[in-house]
Amino acid sequence: MFTDYVFDCDYNGCQKIFTDFVVVGSGIAGAFTALKLSEKARVIIVSKGRLTETNSTKAQGGIACALSPGDSGDLHYKDTIEAGAGLCNTESVRALVEDSSRRIKELLDLGVNFDKNSKGELVLAKEGAHSCARILRSGGDSIGKGILSVLIERIKSNKNIEIYENTFCTDLLHYGDRVCGVLSVDKKSGCPLAFIAKGVILATGGIAQVYKYSTNWSGATGDGIAMAFRAGAPVVDMEFVQFHPTALLKRDGEVFLISEAVRGEGGILINKTGERFMQLYHRDAELAPRDVVSRGIFKEMLKTNCDKVFLDITHKSREFLKSRFPTIFTMCYNSGIDISKEFIPVSPAAHYSMGGIMTNIYGETGIKGLFAVGETSCNGVHGANRLASNSLLDCIVFGARCAEKALQYYSEDFINPEESYNFRHPDRSYWRCLGKRKHHLTGEIRKTLKEIMTKNVGIIRDQKGLKTACDFIRSRIITSKFDCWEDIETLNMLLVSYFVTLSAIIRKESRGAHYREDYPAMMKEWEKHIILQKRGDRIEVTTAYNR
Repeated sequence: MFTDYVFDCDYNGCQKIFTDFVVVGSGIAGAFTALKLSEKARVIIVSKGRLTETNSTKAQGGIACALSPGDSGDLHYKDTIEAGAGLCNTESVRALVEDSSRRIKELLDLGVNFDKNSKGELVLAKEGAHSCARILRSGGDSIGKGILSVLIERIKSNKNIEIYENTFCTDLLHYGDRVCGVLSVDKKSGCPLAFIAKGVILATGGIAQVYKYSTNWSGATGDGIAMAFRAGAPVVDMEFVQFHPTALLKRDGEVFLISEAVRGEGGILINKTGERFMQLYHRDAELAPRDVVSRGIFKEMLKTNCDKVFLDITHKSREFLKSRFPTIFTMCYNSGIDISKEFIPVSPAAHYSMGGIMTNIYGETGIKGLFAVGETSCNGVHGANRLASNSLLDCIVFGARCAEKALQYYSEDFINPEESYNFRHPDRSYWRCLGKRKHHLTGEIRKTLKEIMTKNVGIIRDQKGLKTACDFIRSRIITSKFDCWEDIETLNMLLVSYFVTLSAIIRKESRGAHYREDYPAMMKEWEKHIILQKRGDRIEVTTAYNR
């Protein structure tokens, strides 16, 4: 299924650009890591779209940190471990909570405007599965924009950072036993670019665009995970895909996230007959962990033969809702829904991948010179089910740790720019023609893939559906032609979909965000991770007990 693509190439006609580090991705994880690296090194940020076209800009709820008098790092640790359903890496969780306040202070020093009360104190909200109010927010429900806008402002004024927007990275470059850069294409001109560096940090976000309905931006197609896999890095925990319980399907077909914080402020879920139902599925009702709420909604949709349920926050005043949720209020109002008077129609949508490139707590992948941070990575901090508002904290805590470790490579002798190049990269004979028009099969493959993944590898799974999805993906990887950057993006979607499906077939139990109707119980013997790694023309599958 997977041929050995590696061959030698002299890169005739390919523009070569040298720097110390390349960061692929411009979300909060990539931006924060780049800023930390730039304190001692030159950095190039490569963004698939514009700098602001990332999942980070869509983040609404907040960022978790134990700051209140009644809270503590130990409580935050406990809540994270419990949500992770037995698969959290305890070392990673401890690093997350211990570094959190220091990193929040850094964001404040950079100029991030977290919401404050009339006394000038930080406002802390409560979300599902948190035992205390510990969620910092910005602009009411615009935490992602609030943080990223400040980071981008700092990046643009930083003389050590160079930015390449609308540039699609296709594969990693190798020099001996290390990664030394990334092969890319300018999406507008079609010109191939080779970014040569001492280290590459992958921060390309998640994989949720392999599903029909997703809260992610359109570029969340698993590119970094696919690139790292092709380079030989292991990927892990790919079966765990979190569906956000409450998303609004707009009239134009786009999906808009309705933050967990709405339920945190007392919003309740009711089915089409007007009955509240989440108390039937969990003692914490609407504030249960996300996987429980998503499954509860999904089951109610099936039970009532309806494609949605409803979120009721009408007990709050219009003034409160406009102030607390300005983005949500405006978006719903523009869609014909006044949330102070009407229920919000919602259904689950693919939201976050707990799995990714296997790393340690410093973002190291096991391949020298290759690092991963944010949703692209998997250091085990989220286990089988991410605790709400831990994702942005993950970005800054492990982004800083990654930069610290990567800078150790800065003093090493590396490549002489006067040398003739004999780098290795995956060969699909496409790098000379990356600017070609989109292959005519790409759109049809993506449409079918999204439908199959949603139906068979979504919130509730079983052996028959998983096998159907697996067979489709394998056949498309083998028979389809990939010769332009859009096609490589489609290949990435197929690859990460295969990783999710294969891992879900192997894990014969239900745990966290992975629920199998034919194996509904959580089993002690499956308290371990499924690891996939490229070995020549095949995938090697191993398991490892929890770290």
